[in-house]
Amino acid sequence: MMEKILFDKVVPNIFSHLTGLSSDIWHKSALFEKGGLYLVEADSGKGKSTFCSYILGYRHDYDGVVAFDGTSVKSFKVADWVELRKSHLSCLFQELRLFPELTAYENVEIKNKLTGYKTKAQIEEWFDMLGIGDKINAKIGHMSFGQQQRVAMMRALAQPFDFLLADEPISHLDDTNSRIMGELMMQEAKAQGAGVIVTSIGKHIDLDYEKVFKL
Repeated sequence: MMEKILFDKVVPNIFSHLTGLSSDIWHKSALFEKGGLYLVEADSGKGKSTFCSYILGYRHDYDGVVAFDGTSVKSFKVADWVELRKSHLSCLFQELRLFPELTAYENVEIKNKLTGYKTKAQIEEWFDMLGIGDKINAKIGHMSFGQQQRVAMMRALAQPFDFLLADEPISHLDDTNSRIMGELMMQEAKAQGAGVIVTSIGKHIDLDYEKVFKL
């Protein structure tokens, strides 16, 4: 179980030469706790994707410390990251990272197969809730970006996690579908007692955020 994510005086190398950098995260101490709900807002070019990459362990080009439960992530080995991404960290990527040659259901199931966390009936219920029950067997490459965004969210939820990172989760959705996706996301997070970190450079899910960070 993972309880805390801490950014302690972290600054990306690309920003290290800047003076007067105004941020609630860079150069500061920012704590994210399991069960909490957080929004990280950023203007374009302020490092939102970089922030996400640091949590997921894809990049380490920074000064300062990113720590999970007091342990610096720079000490983690590949096997540690594999376990973290399988059972403790889940992410809805801004670029979605779906497989266009697979169906919508297969894209969700490919993640679920790692843990068997959700039943087929539960996943099919999600498709209906999100208004794309008729697309369950459609190839992802034939679906709109907004439809793909909903599939990507289901894939992110189809695993156990202590923290869910949702990067620009509703950028291509109308208000109704944004609300439904937010409800589904929070329902699953609460069931797991998980923390949720939503990032946005504009439109974001309307939720009762515990804290808002300006990146």
